Amino acid sequence: MKVEPAASLRGAIAVPGVKGISQRAVLLGAFADGESRITGFGRAADTESALTVARAVGAEVLDGGGDEIRIRGVGLRNARVAAAPIDCGNAGTVMRLTCGLLVGQRGTFELVGDESLTHRPHERVAAPLRLMGAAIETTNGHAPIRITGSELHPITYELPVASAQVKSAVLLAGLLASSGPTTVVETFPTRDHTERMLESLGLRIARTANSAAVWPAERIEGFELEIPGEFSSAAPFITAAVLLSGSDLVIKGLNVNPLRAGMLDVLDRMGARVAVFNRRSVGGEAVADLEIRSTPLVATTVEREEVPRLVDELPLVALLGAFAHGTTTVTGAEELRAKETDRIETVTTALRAIGVHIQARPDGFTIRGVPARPRGGTVDAAGDHRIAMLAAISGVTSREGVRIVGPECAAISYPGFYDVLANLAVTSEID
Repeated sequence: MKVEPAASLRGAIAVPGVKGISQRAVLLGAFADGESRITGFGRAADTESALTVARAVGAEVLDGGGDEIRIRGVGLRNARVAAAPIDCGNAGTVMRLTCGLLVGQRGTFELVGDESLTHRPHERVAAPLRLMGAAIETTNGHAPIRITGSELHPITYELPVASAQVKSAVLLAGLLASSGPTTVVETFPTRDHTERMLESLGLRIARTANSAAVWPAERIEGFELEIPGEFSSAAPFITAAVLLSGSDLVIKGLNVNPLRAGMLDVLDRMGARVAVFNRRSVGGEAVADLEIRSTPLVATTVEREEVPRLVDELPLVALLGAFAHGTTTVTGAEELRAKETDRIETVTTALRAIGVHIQARPDGFTIRGVPARPRGGTVDAAGDHRIAMLAAISGVTSREGVRIVGPECAAISYPGFYDVLANLAVTSEID
């Protein structure tokens, strides 16, 4: 597949619902009492994996194929023991949060995933759960993961690596503990979708600037939840609109949770023209509309403390840096090496292939900006949806276009991504 250069991006869009909130809503709905209704469901391979888990533990999923899902849950402590291993696909969030929900159940469970998920580090979630008394085994630190339900006790756990997934798994296990509170302490704040959702469901939770604590719950009541647009799905279009002269793009109903939308702060430092308006709250999450226009950029530095707030957008920050005046540096981002691919290496390889001056660092990368379109070329997505979307945005902002090897993996997080991009792209009068 080849993505051709564009002159600008123009139009108005709404992107699919936040993947992480969709996954959390499905999993909590599966363990709730009664029926839960989820609207704005972000349909993608990763969120379908959450539906697979819900069905496997005995919940009834009513899915008409659109953006509304109804789930009839089994109750907080009544998971059915699956007849076969539970397949989490490519979804790390689903696998790790499911660990937290299963360690306090009755019975034995096995979680598996695709090749990419299997090889990611899962001992980081198993270790704190064991401190709570969980019987959980990884396979040499990886998947498959085997869990035998056991009695849990509360802990206070300081995250050694900034990870919203690990934090969430421990907090969810805390709902099943014999007493409370179960507390997670962070050095740098990570995404707080789990805490916000638990709070909105009426569960007992306490939060400070660097910690979150939960108390055991008897039950989760069925709920209704509206899910706003996924920032990570909007970020590629934001990037292209900033870079392409003459662009005018509006994105409606976007989640701008400050622990999730750190890219907006980076864009502001770089001089981008991004207007955030019509701010409101939806399901306990900050939501707004964005208007993006093109503008020249200046280089910036992303420091370690910022990384958890924009870790999925760092490949796009590298592309922004390629157009900026000066040298852009990303540091403290070792976590990129534990994603679907080693994203420090795959981003570096992808952008070098199209003519960008980028150097890998142990904890990130350095990009020397050239305020002109890169040449273009061929990029192997390596099965990583973020690299596929990076390649597509590189294509519309290049001189000659970019051929993507393995473009279909973009559907892991955003089915229809290429169609939306094609509809927004204005191809006449390219500079």
